[in-house]
Amino acid sequence: MTSFEVDVVIENKPGISDPEGETILNDLVLKGIHKTVSKIKAAKMLKFTIKEKDKKTAQSKIQEICDDLRIYNPMVSKVTFSCHEI
Repeated sequence: MTSFEVDVVIENKPGISDPEGETILNDLVLKGIHKTVSKIKAAKMLKFTIKEKDKKTAQSKIQEICDDLRIYNPMVSKVTFSCHEI
């Protein structure tokens, strides 16, 4: 079995409001210290390690974990992940 380090990112789909990102952006603009920033999107990230026989199997298992845990709403969120051997 091979160990893989996994990063799962959950973010709103395009067109879905992101109040958290908007609040962070407004705070930066109001402070006047980062005027070149024009858009911020907030996201959640999960990091974990998984052991599987190969990368393809690990990727299938990661998708299954995300779906089984219901860690996102597929109507408004998208999930992307990466894994690399450690």
